[in-house]
Amino acid sequence: MRYGFLVAGLLLIAAPAQAEDHPRSTYVTMVLQAFAAKVECPGTDVVYQDLVQKAQQMQLPEGTTEKVRKAIAWMHTGGKMGEKQDDDLMAEVAVATQATDLNQRRLGMPTWCEAQKTNLAGLIRAKGG
Repeated sequence: MRYGFLVAGLLLIAAPAQAEDHPRSTYVTMVLQAFAAKVECPGTDVVYQDLVQKAQQMQLPEGTTEKVRKAIAWMHTGGKMGEKQDDDLMAEVAVATQATDLNQRRLGMPTWCEAQKTNLAGLIRAKGG
């Protein structure tokens, strides 16, 4: 059990440092959290075009949003949806998933959902909005 916490802690320590060097890692985390908010937070929606626009603002290559979406879908459905992407992107999705899961458990889902309204402003919105 301690080993799991150690690995999670090391991933959390490494993730911010890696994100500073790799804007895609930051973007992967934002997209993953946006989709998690859509699934876990009542009344929350994601607009795909908002994700594309954010990728453009971050000067990421065209097609990044679709690759990230497919990687997340593949990983979170055990390969039943989406498509496996390159190893680096799959690793970024895995780190983002672990960090998000840890934050959800640490904060509790209602608090996590409330925080995402601020953290992901512009990427998530109220359903029907």
